[in-house]
Amino acid sequence: MNNTKTIKSALISVFHKDGLEPIVKKLNELGVTIYSTGGTEKFIKDLGIDVVPVEDVTSYPSILGGRVKTLHPKVFGGILNRQDHEGDIAEMEEYNIPQLDLVIVDLYPFEKTVASGASEQDIIEKIDIGGISLIRAAAKNFKDTVIVSSMEQYEEFLNIISENNGNTSLNDRKKFAAKAFNISSHYDTAIFNYFNEDEVVYKASETTSKVLRYGENPHQKGFFFGDLDAMFDKLHGKELSYNNLLDVDAAVNLIEEFKGEDPTFAILKHNNACGFAQRKTIHQAYVDALAGDPVSAFGGILISNTKIDKATAEEIHKLFCEVVIAPAYDADALEILKGKKNRVILIQKEVELPKQTVRTALNGVLVQDKDYITDKLDDLSYPTNNKPSESELEDLLFASKLCKNTKSNTIILVKNKQLLAGGTGQTSRVDALRQAIEKANSFNFDLNGAVMASDAFFPFPDCVEIADKAGIKSVIQPGGSIKDQLSIDYCNNNNVSMVFTGTRHFKH
Repeated sequence: MNNTKTIKSALISVFHKDGLEPIVKKLNELGVTIYSTGGTEKFIKDLGIDVVPVEDVTSYPSILGGRVKTLHPKVFGGILNRQDHEGDIAEMEEYNIPQLDLVIVDLYPFEKTVASGASEQDIIEKIDIGGISLIRAAAKNFKDTVIVSSMEQYEEFLNIISENNGNTSLNDRKKFAAKAFNISSHYDTAIFNYFNEDEVVYKASETTSKVLRYGENPHQKGFFFGDLDAMFDKLHGKELSYNNLLDVDAAVNLIEEFKGEDPTFAILKHNNACGFAQRKTIHQAYVDALAGDPVSAFGGILISNTKIDKATAEEIHKLFCEVVIAPAYDADALEILKGKKNRVILIQKEVELPKQTVRTALNGVLVQDKDYITDKLDDLSYPTNNKPSESELEDLLFASKLCKNTKSNTIILVKNKQLLAGGTGQTSRVDALRQAIEKANSFNFDLNGAVMASDAFFPFPDCVEIADKAGIKSVIQPGGSIKDQLSIDYCNNNNVSMVFTGTRHFKH
């Protein structure tokens, strides 16, 4: 059988007409018989091109308010018949079924309709039935039929038929079929996720992808599936790497905790904050964040919860950093930051973040709700005799937000809304505390009057004792250990205040 097929007839039924005109004109130029329905039929007629209404083939009008137009044996027979099958050839002739060599379909915009906040009835009407059926039928019969299933494919298809005088190869048709099944499966996933309320089922589909330079290491391939353009406006710099994206994700989730608050600046390295401060100006917030660990800040990811001005940009420019993220930049600040050609500069847009986290594990995936709880004043209980002051409470809650967004086991030390040090990713909570104290001391921070946050409870009083001897006099932790009283007793005996949040914030 000859793998090359000449397009002699086409069924075109699309929602969006953008970009369709050149294809219709080329098909007409090639002498292709065009069948169509409804608005697409009118569009083609308005171009002055002959078109056969599908109703003339089926002898049925469009019915049920347009819900049924193409669902008919003469349409699907024309698509699904096997051109090298004697029985199919005979039935095509017996029932006067026209051959359809090409199908062009653009589905109703279901996801956009959901995202628009439309009514349920409007959403239901955007579930395409005829279109999705045409796509699947034509893709199944790719040996004989070409399926163009999205307006994004118009240019590629037009180039093929223009260069090959209306002919397509088997390889062409199979590639378009693969794209079609990708579109249909994504469409069905979106519809299922809209309807599903009870079934514990994981279905996800991302049609936008990006090939990264490599993965975590140069010998690993890396890909990103998602729409970065919806998240950021990239103003300058090289392409984001796999590791950049992990750090950017951590930065975005961390700064979200401080949305709408005083100017706040974070410096992250390997998904954890190594510098963090909140001040009256973003310039001072950056200076104090950098002071937290100027060594680790080298090559870090920087993020601000407010516009970056010239003074802040001048300070940032002194540091080698991979990425700078902010909701806006002053024009003169942007020019300064662009002084390093590879530095990535991003504007973070207002985008709703996913409500679940997903990661591979063993031969499957782990899915969980995001840790959406941010510890607040009303959540706290006060088990110790000594109570924290108002300023200590502010620092405790500040430290708790940082702790929640740092790898476990973690201890965070804060003073005057500045991260003094963190102990991150340790197998022992005592080791995490000692690491934090040693780090704070190495940068000459005075821990007297500082507060400590822990992502999980203390099973023994050793952590509060070590913290107390370092000068720390207020602690925030979830509580819930069967030995909580040991830590409470130590605090009561040593004039240390401690509050319980009731919520653990492990981050593995």
